[in-house]
Amino acid sequence: MSLAANALNNKKAQELNVLKISELTVLTEYFVLATATSSTHVRALCDEVEEKLGEEGIKPDHIEGKTTGWIALDYGSVIVHIFTRDQRAFYDLDKMWADGESVDLEKILTLGEGD
Repeated sequence: MSLAANALNNKKAQELNVLKISELTVLTEYFVLATATSSTHVRALCDEVEEKLGEEGIKPDHIEGKTTGWIALDYGSVIVHIFTRDQRAFYDLDKMWADGESVDLEKILTLGEGD
């Protein structure tokens, strides 16, 4: 979860949010939610997450929405959601899963490369 959050943060994802939802569902342990500034940015963020996790030998079980304004990368215990602003507002997963435990980003984010 922290690898994905850091990859998104280093590529300038907006409205980054990590929710621990393992007490609410058997689907996954964490949702990592991020907003992109454009559909191109959505794809760039997706590529960055895949690359950084891939460097650690972690491959997604499934990727959904590569041609839409919402990409979901399913890593089993972590599902990364990357949205355009409109898609994030429309689906509002932050509100839908508000009973989840919000993870303190200051504890998991590191400075970006070159910072």
